[in-house]
Amino acid sequence: MATIISQAPLYSTLPVAQDVILTVKNSSVVGTESRVKFIAKVYISDKAINISTDTPVGTFKTTPNNAGVGMFDFRPIIESFVSADNLGNLYSQYKTDANKSIPIHLIDKYSTNKKLIRFLAVEFGVEYLGATDCSGNQSNDVIREACGEEKNSITYTLFNGYLKHSDVLDIEYGRFGYSVNRFNLRTVALGGVGEFLTNAPSTQYANIDDYGTLSVFSKPSSFNINISTIYDTLYTYYDSSGVISSEAVLNSTSNGGYDVWNSDSKNQALHLGCFPANLKNWSSTFTAAIPTLSYYTILCRDNSEDAVSELITININCPTLKGYEPVRLTWLNQWGAWDYYTFNMKSTKSISTKGSTYQQIEGTWNDSTYQVNGYKGGKKSFRVNAVEKISMNTDFVSEAESEWFEELINSPEVYVIEGYKTQATDVVLNSYVSPVRLTTSSYTKKTVANDKLMQYTFEVEKSKTLRTQSV
Repeated sequence: MATIISQAPLYSTLPVAQDVILTVKNSSVVGTESRVKFIAKVYISDKAINISTDTPVGTFKTTPNNAGVGMFDFRPIIESFVSADNLGNLYSQYKTDANKSIPIHLIDKYSTNKKLIRFLAVEFGVEYLGATDCSGNQSNDVIREACGEEKNSITYTLFNGYLKHSDVLDIEYGRFGYSVNRFNLRTVALGGVGEFLTNAPSTQYANIDDYGTLSVFSKPSSFNINISTIYDTLYTYYDSSGVISSEAVLNSTSNGGYDVWNSDSKNQALHLGCFPANLKNWSSTFTAAIPTLSYYTILCRDNSEDAVSELITININCPTLKGYEPVRLTWLNQWGAWDYYTFNMKSTKSISTKGSTYQQIEGTWNDSTYQVNGYKGGKKSFRVNAVEKISMNTDFVSEAESEWFEELINSPEVYVIEGYKTQATDVVLNSYVSPVRLTTSSYTKKTVANDKLMQYTFEVEKSKTLRTQSV
């Protein structure tokens, strides 16, 4: 009996933070040979994997358990190969300029992904005392990998997501996994439209100067492997009485996407720069609609102009008459993409300092005469480091938004995003995104039944310390 894979993940697309367990067995070897170990050669790549020519990222071994099988959990290995997309990929633009490293939140139209998705394949084998390897070497005193006992897994698509304990796993003949089928874009005729990579409500709110993105899996068209499911994105702008105007943004290399779809990992997901400030970067149609704009919608379509995604509505916030300074946060969500929320109500900023002090000698001791100087002497600050904290409040929110805020508390990456600026394109874009640490450590989920009107307060601390002059 050759090596077989007796258990594998149920689905081929996997969030990396779930258990990725594969079990292999070889009854004839385990039952007759000594010092047996199962071998797993792990291949991870951003291109299609060819096990016969590619180099594995690592080789791992395990001894058979009491049932005679080898169990491997690859989650601790694969987690380090995917991460958040903080920068736009090749061809993404900022104010139609592509010649810079652009924070993903500021992109004009599209960006392919850089680190969100990778591919995984595993070659399994078995070694034991006295095995003959593929070079014909054999010795009863040497442990070698047996030739002809290899078994390859299918190729899995990994993305930088995680599962909550409430997410339901499907089980089939001992295999288990979480289905991400709802994120696969398709037309209604092929089973309904797909969802964006977010748990946010389909109706969101933003200020007219707010940046942000939506992210989506991008698959090949069911009719042509070289064409993406996403042919274009339709933006429709509304005032209080109806449609003002609309425009379709082609998914193309010149717009930050791609002209021809292929299986490289960068093409497996797209980021859409679709919030008001992203549109202000480049769209004259959107700019013309601003004076009376009430809301707009976002819809991904195929090349037959059929909807392939859910419809997202962005309502434009009215300026607050109380003069509160808005604070916009973005955080890495459950599915490895970015969520956004603008806190329009009261916010307060506080600065705390911590410095080093020394006792300065009074007067001059290194000149020909001693002189008394009033600015010398006493305890002085050698350096002062300042840390800024921001406390912010939501407006009244819905139960859907209340549940969504749970991900903000759990997110490992949180940033403050600055709004639209009229600066030129040839500047360093380091003033828009500020890393922060969420210092609010507890979260009480509110409901209309319990709390009637629901508001939340969050506090963040800027991660970067302001270093002042040293003396």
